[in-house]
Amino acid sequence: LLGEIGVLFGLHPLILEDILNTDQRPKAEDFGNYIFIVLKEIHKGVDRGLHAQQVSIILGKNFVLSFREKKGDFFNPIRDRLRACKGRIRLAGADYLAHHLMDTIVDHYFVVLEDIEERIEQLEDDLIRQTTPAKLQEIQQLKKELILLRKSLWPLREAVGLLQRADSPLIIDSDLVYFKDISDHIIAVVDTVDTFRDMLAGMLDIYLSAASMKMNQVMKVLTIIATIFMPLTFLAGVYGMNFK
Repeated sequence: LLGEIGVLFGLHPLILEDILNTDQRPKAEDFGNYIFIVLKEIHKGVDRGLHAQQVSIILGKNFVLSFREKKGDFFNPIRDRLRACKGRIRLAGADYLAHHLMDTIVDHYFVVLEDIEERIEQLEDDLIRQTTPAKLQEIQQLKKELILLRKSLWPLREAVGLLQRADSPLIIDSDLVYFKDISDHIIAVVDTVDTFRDMLAGMLDIYLSAASMKMNQVMKVLTIIATIFMPLTFLAGVYGMNFK
């Protein structure tokens, strides 16, 4: 099916290969007659962890093709607006529609960050009350999720910058400001991710300090017990000998 689509729209075989290979790095490539864009959609799985799936967008003169790695209803609101002829999305060109698809994915990053922020605040309160190995595992899980976000966002920032500088006839000058808006959102998300990573590093220090204090308390009790029993052990050893 993908091969037939490629023949119909004159797509390069390497583009079709990149669409099928879902481990692609976010990027944007200008092929003259069309622009190929790869993004990572971040969503929460049933295990409450973050997962990424690839979304490929091809912007042509009068068409936009989008390929998602898995089925889902992520773009249904856009389809509904197109069917209902609401707003500018129905009247504007293909470049505006491509921007809208990308903007929907990037805006969802803020929803993901809100969830991470709530988890970090709750974890910070829990750490003040009690430190357990489960809290350390949660810190590590959050760090992995933030790394996933950063890996998905940093290359995308370069890709959107390329679209702004491409000087392609497929993107009219009046719509460049919308791609600039996407770039600003990406920068805001990256800054928030870096802030959260610093917060987690501080929370890890709090955990290690609390664990060290707990161990010091245990050592203090053991030292007191040992100090009490040392003279008793000495006396029992002297007077318990079997010779005068």
